[in-house]
Amino acid sequence: MLRLKSNTPRWVISILDLILSAFALVFAYVIRFDLKADKTLILAEWAILSKSIFVFFSVKAIVYYLFKINKGLVRFTSTEDVRRILSAQLTVSLLFVALGFVRQQFFDGYFLFPTSVLILEFLSTFLFMVGVRFLIKLWYLESNRSGKIEERVLIYGAGISGLMTKRTIEKDQKIAYSIIGFIDDNKKMHGTRLEGVSIFSSDKIMQLVKEEGVTSLIIAIQNPEEENRKHVLEICLSLGLKVQKVPSASNWVNGEFSTNQIAKINIEDLLGRKAIVLDEQKINDELNNKVILVTGAAGSIGSGLVQQIAKYKPAQIVLLDQAESPLYDFQNELLVQFPHLNFDVVIADIRNYERLKHVFAHFNPSYVFHAAAYKHVPLMENNPTEAVLTNVKGTKNLVDLALDYNVNKFVMISTDKAVNPTNVMGASKRIAEIYAQAANQKGITKIVTTRFGNVLGSNGSVIPLFQKQIENGGPLTLTDERITRFFMTIPEACQLVLEAGTMGDGGEIFVFDMGEPIKIIDLAKKMIQLSGLELGKDIEIKITGLRPGEKLYEELLAKEENTIATHHPKILKAKIREEEATQIDEINQLIGLFEAQNNELLVTKMKKIVPEYISNNSTFEKLDTK
Repeated sequence: MLRLKSNTPRWVISILDLILSAFALVFAYVIRFDLKADKTLILAEWAILSKSIFVFFSVKAIVYYLFKINKGLVRFTSTEDVRRILSAQLTVSLLFVALGFVRQQFFDGYFLFPTSVLILEFLSTFLFMVGVRFLIKLWYLESNRSGKIEERVLIYGAGISGLMTKRTIEKDQKIAYSIIGFIDDNKKMHGTRLEGVSIFSSDKIMQLVKEEGVTSLIIAIQNPEEENRKHVLEICLSLGLKVQKVPSASNWVNGEFSTNQIAKINIEDLLGRKAIVLDEQKINDELNNKVILVTGAAGSIGSGLVQQIAKYKPAQIVLLDQAESPLYDFQNELLVQFPHLNFDVVIADIRNYERLKHVFAHFNPSYVFHAAAYKHVPLMENNPTEAVLTNVKGTKNLVDLALDYNVNKFVMISTDKAVNPTNVMGASKRIAEIYAQAANQKGITKIVTTRFGNVLGSNGSVIPLFQKQIENGGPLTLTDERITRFFMTIPEACQLVLEAGTMGDGGEIFVFDMGEPIKIIDLAKKMIQLSGLELGKDIEIKITGLRPGEKLYEELLAKEENTIATHHPKILKAKIREEEATQIDEINQLIGLFEAQNNELLVTKMKKIVPEYISNNSTFEKLDTK
């Protein structure tokens, strides 16, 4: 196909517009005389018109110049260009009426043009100028797309965002996309068209793949129902379609986005659930204008909590962590996200009681969110002393100081691995839970524990590991094909922590509804698909065997526990057994065993404190028989 030059000189466009105007004027006269004008009539009309023709072209040239009609890029003609042409044509016609009145009154008694010609010329010139521009635009688009293999695309979402996605794709010549249709959840829109493109239900995707050769779907809807989106994504993955998404509107530049921002979806998009409805007023009453301390503030949950808390305008947030570089990076991120947030960064280790005492005395927090912990099962299995020092002694330090300094509420972040623990890490968190619950009655501080499973995309979780392995060409390493885990997103987990923390009256362990457990091997397969790779051809999955202390299946409740419903459908209160007073003495003794650096002695004491702690695939299994 003949390719058009990218840049046409402005003077060429100006001359073309005047030629189109001349054609429009001739066309108007021809229509006026119904194609039946004879030579005599033509000569008579020309005698009148000839005295106006100079004015006709002069007015057109001046008005078109003032309205900058020739400045627009013809190959990217838009509705703004159409508006400008219409405004210019209206101005020209009004000037012709005014100048015609002057001629009729003060010169030869004739108007510049007959009224019918004036109307027909206005309409014809507008249609010719707009029509030619769009023809050139289409020609340019087609000529630049020739030779490229087209991606046949469906757009999910037929609203404003979907429409903008369509226009952005059609305008970008670097990509060869053909928009086959829209997919939308609104049943009233099914069977209708948007800018000439049909709108279908998600049930038609398979049919469109077979009949229209659809190869890709772009998620353009900004706030979809999570269940509907997951349904569409599952269909696309089962059909082997490439799935992408447009950025959120907050990331658009000047209300627009480019095709470079259209990105692959990630596994979080596939596993996300319906948005959580929070008791915003209660949370605001609790957190607004308060001093709040967050431990582990540089971690996944800690940083997520800070970002959620910041929305409620606390008087001050104290970010406490021992990880210097991550805390520095998070500090810079907060300065951009929340420029008016009053926060302080504290480098401290929760195992250091004196350092923590200084922090409490200086800031006097009303609220403490305790997210600092060691959480990696294999590492803690090899280093029990560190698990006890951080997860147990660190928590004890914070709880004791919260009581001493009359903190209003202390919210501890725990884990599903504390339930019937099979490893050192889980047992250490369960012991921390026991100490926190026992301390609840010792002062005015209300101590609340929240317990949930794995968090999507958190530091050290399976998803970043799989992503890195995919980027390196594999294989994806999986400990066992049967292994399952509960998952939720970081924002979801943090929102539920806030909700549970504010609803708690002290002494509760709140358990979150984690949904259905997910097989990790299915997660790995979906991540491979989302990366555009084929399992067995492009990349492999390797089974490595269970790691020390690792469970096949996680639990959120122990056998002795049951739950009580709360006002929030995703938060349950665990009804737990009463702990013996001797356990607190045992916990203090456990912390004192650190000096001996004897792992077996330490783990033996942990098993005494938590009788349900039965080691799995670990060197400490031998201690269960004693």
